[in-house]
Amino acid sequence: MNIEQRVIELIEEKIADKPELFIVDVKFHPNGKLIILVDGDNGIAIQDCVAISRHVGFHLEEENTIEQAYNLEVSSPGIDAPLKLKRQYLKNVGRSLEIKKADGSKAEGKLLQVDDAGITIEEIIKVKGKKAELIEATIPFDQITETKVLISFK
Repeated sequence: MNIEQRVIELIEEKIADKPELFIVDVKFHPNGKLIILVDGDNGIAIQDCVAISRHVGFHLEEENTIEQAYNLEVSSPGIDAPLKLKRQYLKNVGRSLEIKKADGSKAEGKLLQVDDAGITIEEIIKVKGKKAELIEATIPFDQITETKVLISFK
């Protein structure tokens, strides 16, 4: 079993009683940095990150899973991190997204709904010399290469 798989098991153990929390990513870098990204349907509290960090760190030490010195980092994905999971899309319904598609094009608009196949956005279509139009567009997940939440400071 590799380090990342073991870490995922340990996190799942720790958050088993908190169904609103979920793992976004676990990466162990060759430089000894172990990064755990966890989120929640309503965000994640710092004390949950601390509890996960302590649980994972304790068991990794106990089992001597990692031979070398390592640095453990537990956090939620940054606001600028691309969305990876359907669950992250669900928590961002109503927000504006920027989507890069597999064909190289981009789409921008408000996330209206999410299902197993993809997402529906209210896309902003800009035509030179005309007022921007809003159309509903459905984008399958397999056509999405990257999605970021657009932050508005208005």
